Amino acid sequence: MHFWNLALVAFQPVLKIFIIGAVGGFLAIDRFDILGDNAKKHLNSMVYFVFTPALICSSLAQTITFRSMVMLWFMPLNALLTYVIGIALGWLLIRTTRVPYHLQGLVLGCCSAGNLGTLPLIIVQAICKERENPFGDEDDCIRHGLEYTSITMALGHIYAWSIVYNIVRIYSPKPNVVKVDESAVNKGTDPENLSKCCAVITAEDKSQLNDYIGQLKIELKEANGEAKVPEKPNIMKQVKTLADKINLKVLFAPSSLGAIAGLLIGAVPQFQKLLVGHSAPLGVIQDSVTMLGDASLPAMILVVGAHLLKGLEGFGRQLPLVAGIIVVKLLAIPAIGVAIVKGAVHFRLIHPDPLYQFVLLLHFALPPAVSVSTMTQLIGVGQSECSVIMLATYSSSTVLLTLWCTIFMWLVQ
Repeated sequence: MHFWNLALVAFQPVLKIFIIGAVGGFLAIDRFDILGDNAKKHLNSMVYFVFTPALICSSLAQTITFRSMVMLWFMPLNALLTYVIGIALGWLLIRTTRVPYHLQGLVLGCCSAGNLGTLPLIIVQAICKERENPFGDEDDCIRHGLEYTSITMALGHIYAWSIVYNIVRIYSPKPNVVKVDESAVNKGTDPENLSKCCAVITAEDKSQLNDYIGQLKIELKEANGEAKVPEKPNIMKQVKTLADKINLKVLFAPSSLGAIAGLLIGAVPQFQKLLVGHSAPLGVIQDSVTMLGDASLPAMILVVGAHLLKGLEGFGRQLPLVAGIIVVKLLAIPAIGVAIVKGAVHFRLIHPDPLYQFVLLLHFALPPAVSVSTMTQLIGVGQSECSVIMLATYSSSTVLLTLWCTIFMWLVQ
């Protein structure tokens, strides 16, 4: 196909997303205030707790089988590589631009977590419905595309809430503890009085503060020439410290539970016959879940559009940081992704289906995941900066994502 024909096919789904996002931004204007702060919060909760788990569960249950899970073994690795490469390049960006500590987790999250949960499903289905799509018959394209994007969607939510959430959380400052002046330590201030310099803390932060004061005591003793008494290693204490830093509860986020349920139904033929299909005895349950899931995509894009409007307020101040994230997320990572996927094809690690290769390539070219914005709201750090980043990356993706989709279709046809 001619390159410009492919570009026109690739632009259609991106334009649809942009239009729905613009409607969300329009509804968030103060004059209308339909998607104000409270409305966004409630709609975001519905997407997080109800719509997205239903969409993931219904999509996986209808499309996934045990055989397809074995055949598509490279897809989880491919999605994981996007996160690993994003974290590595995000770390380089932090070092070169001297990002403040409280924003480092946000930068790593935006560089690593692509919007695997929403955009592939919209883009692939829209491309399949185009008359001149390069992937053949429309029905076959949609059926196989739904299979590939369903797994992509599940992987995106699982990786985002198990990897990125903990990165953002670990790099976030503790708002309940006041920083202790380092000059007081150098002057030999009694560490027993350090607790008086601290604000009221929660039970979760109390153990960390005690450990910090204990470490200051040891440093002061060493400074005064006192012998250091070696402490016996406490394995349980180290495990507890690691568990405090890594929030294991997010592994059981609603989207993860929806993915587990969908994979279980799809992989076990007895469950699939019972729940999936017009002749299934309990098919009404699957139909109800599917109806809930259908509300996920428009609701999520409306919320994104409402958040993007907020990003207009502080765009100028964050320009160098935003430019760096765009280069990493929408230029460098997709180029690396082309080398990875074409290398996997060369060594016959994946089957040669052009649509499958296109979805694998698409993993690397997506703007930051909407869930990063949700994480900043839950943790309470970097919300305004996240809005600016989302505005810039999604605006840029209108051109760059269209360009990459065109290149990907040209490479795989």
